[in-house]
Amino acid sequence: MADIAFLLLIFFLVTTTMDTDTGLTRRLPPMPPPNEKPQDNLIKKRNVFVVLVNKENQLLVAGKLMNIKDLKDAAKNFITNPNNDPDLPSKTEEDVPYFGKVMVTKNHVISLQTDRGTSYGMYIAVQNELVKAYDELKDELAMQRFGKKFKDLGQPEQDAIEKIYPLKISEAEPKNVGGTQ
Repeated sequence: MADIAFLLLIFFLVTTTMDTDTGLTRRLPPMPPPNEKPQDNLIKKRNVFVVLVNKENQLLVAGKLMNIKDLKDAAKNFITNPNNDPDLPSKTEEDVPYFGKVMVTKNHVISLQTDRGTSYGMYIAVQNELVKAYDELKDELAMQRFGKKFKDLGQPEQDAIEKIYPLKISEAEPKNVGGTQ
């Protein structure tokens, strides 16, 4: 009986796959050439969507208290600026393959700042909502233009949509905003 149990244990250990893809996937910008001087990247205030999370796991988004469930829709509105609101990111005309000339908020940035006391669960929930906003926008545009979801498109079509909705989430180093922890 012990031999059979041992064989079953070995069988399940060998045939079971372990999912090791954990963490957040981000593409870092390329390193500048060593002889190039650093540039001052000044970003207009209207192009920055500030998301602050304190040690009590409360969100302050663009200066207003917000519930996590409303973050995705607020981020989508910021990224697209559908009504060309002067308080949201400025739009520029871009020539995008498959789309022609399109008005894009290419200079927008979502800035995420956490407190050192922020829980890991809240940090991940905020990250997920922000990435979900980009994913939904890409899927909506892909369905509208190509009749397929973003992930089902070929690389050239995905690159075109990425040019319209580039993922721009900036994270600052956590601070002790709410005191020591």
